[in-house]
Amino acid sequence: MRVSTSVCFLMSLMAWGEEWSRFRGPNGQGVSAAKGFPVEFGRTKNVAWRTAVRAGKSSPVLTSKHVFLTGHEKDSLYTFCFDRVTGKLLWERSVPLVHKSGSSLLNDAAAITPVTDGENVYAFFKDYGLVSYDAAGKLRWQVALGPFTNSQGLGAAPILAGDMVIVQVDQLEGSYLAAYAAANGKLRWKVAREESESWGTPILYERGGELQILTVGANQLGAHRAKDGKRTFTFAEASPAMVASPLLEKNTVYAFGYGVQTAVPFSQLLARSDKNKDGVITPDEYGTVNVLRSAGQYIGNRDGILTEEKWRQWNEHVKGPTGLVAVDVAGATATEQPRLLWRFGKGFEGVIPSALLADGMLYSVKNGGILTAFDAKTGEVTKMGRMEGALGGYSSSPVMAEGRIYFASEEGKVAVVRAGREWAVMQVNDLGEGMFATPALSAGKIFVRTAEALYCFGALSE
Repeated sequence: MRVSTSVCFLMSLMAWGEEWSRFRGPNGQGVSAAKGFPVEFGRTKNVAWRTAVRAGKSSPVLTSKHVFLTGHEKDSLYTFCFDRVTGKLLWERSVPLVHKSGSSLLNDAAAITPVTDGENVYAFFKDYGLVSYDAAGKLRWQVALGPFTNSQGLGAAPILAGDMVIVQVDQLEGSYLAAYAAANGKLRWKVAREESESWGTPILYERGGELQILTVGANQLGAHRAKDGKRTFTFAEASPAMVASPLLEKNTVYAFGYGVQTAVPFSQLLARSDKNKDGVITPDEYGTVNVLRSAGQYIGNRDGILTEEKWRQWNEHVKGPTGLVAVDVAGATATEQPRLLWRFGKGFEGVIPSALLADGMLYSVKNGGILTAFDAKTGEVTKMGRMEGALGGYSSSPVMAEGRIYFASEEGKVAVVRAGREWAVMQVNDLGEGMFATPALSAGKIFVRTAEALYCFGALSE
């Protein structure tokens, strides 16, 4: 798109954004301006419809008529289209699982959320590539991509920037950002990135009449010009593991991640995991410790055998600060990095859900149902506590409407919290089904994907 149209594009994006067209809705911020959302809901209360779905961890995206979702079964990767009003499955299309890069509890073969332009859908599968269908399910185009080398699998969802589909591929080597024409899938541009593996989905940022793509990656927060991918600025003091997506308020960007300051001695790993006492850790000895698999399979010769030297290299790879940062990007250039406003360096180790920003407050949830509210201007913690009744693990990112924040736990408990400096739990709704996807909000309806089904909740007349 031409630079002169960027402001108009962002205005139309905001106006149309209630369709929740991408991961976390309007520009990835997770906030809906609509009203009429229910506080209480469940399998038998305020449920408009429930439709069984195949396995997958991607989140639903919406148009005025449809709900799009992805899933997987055996060696097939599926894109689904549901009627938004009734929940009826209108069509499903599949492509083969080509690369078989492996999966984990948090990142399976259909964990990446698709994006829609209000008519067509664009799905990105880490084991296949990009594919686009129209509203009737007709294949528009497909682009083979991969295989990728990311120890936890790719996680960044595709986004739209004007007439382009943007894909962020941050991996152990060969990271890049690429733009494909939404009309036909042809490559518009592709630029290399210094960042290694990361998982946060990019957002759009308009500055000086120029549309840019804000990204988070290993140790860096940066921006690329939308028209050609040129890097415009870099903040080089981020964390090594940037799992969450960034947030934007005017010219301030908020992002968090985590790193390792002090490595666990290899001798301790051997004492715990080296069952045959041969001085190395093999795949059959990993157990449930994912970091052993990551270091053994993705460092050095990638033969799966974790040696002391590989462990040293892995810890260099993940070494760095942990915490939430606020960065002023207004005056940033290719030679002058953004200005750090504040940093909060505690409590973000292993946090998966993206934070939420609204009305001058930041909210972050972590395992155990621990919710922390920050003053966005100063970084001051105004309240930290547990959301009683919803104390499980958290992978789904929070979303907000009408001053209420919805937090969904992996156990399927959705806590509804009244936002504010002294936040308070209003209601905990137990769906009784595992939940990793992020809800979508639109026109008073909450669209939720669980391990078993896709739901639409809305206040129903008695």
